[in-house]
Amino acid sequence: MSDEKEIVNKVASSALVTFDLEELYQPGERILIDIKDQLFQGLVLKEKDFRDFVKTHNWQQYHDKFVAITCSVDAIVPTWAYMLLASALQPYARLFFFGSLERLEEKIFEEVLSKIHWADFSGRKVVVKGCSKVNVPVSVYTEVTRRLRPVVASLMFGEPCSTVPLYKAPKV
Repeated sequence: MSDEKEIVNKVASSALVTFDLEELYQPGERILIDIKDQLFQGLVLKEKDFRDFVKTHNWQQYHDKFVAITCSVDAIVPTWAYMLLASALQPYARLFFFGSLERLEEKIFEEVLSKIHWADFSGRKVVVKGCSKVNVPVSVYTEVTRRLRPVVASLMFGEPCSTVPLYKAPKV
């Protein structure tokens, strides 16, 4: 009779569901359009000059790209100027957003998260994967937590073999 015990991979046979944010990452170039480059003396936007820029700028270069629109200096920029840029970008950009490149990345993830059927995780034990080859903003992790907590049996962070417990639903 043998004293050897069969090695069982408990992680592989567990009921844990891994939620990998890296799988939700949308590939594509991220570009920043900074209105500061169109300001007169770096202070104010002149309507005629700005409209000429919008009319002559090559907007096709933004085809299927993610674009952040901002003004990185303290200047007088009317709201319509941002709207004019949005109007010019709309036929080309995959997504555009007012804010920094960091906020754009958050917005891209938010768009993807809004399409997930969170009820599919109802009563499940979920591990939100912690390691990623892409930069996932912290705000995305908090948004995933906000959406998962009401439906899951338990929520953890990390890897299935090494998790940090975050939430466990009370037993009813």
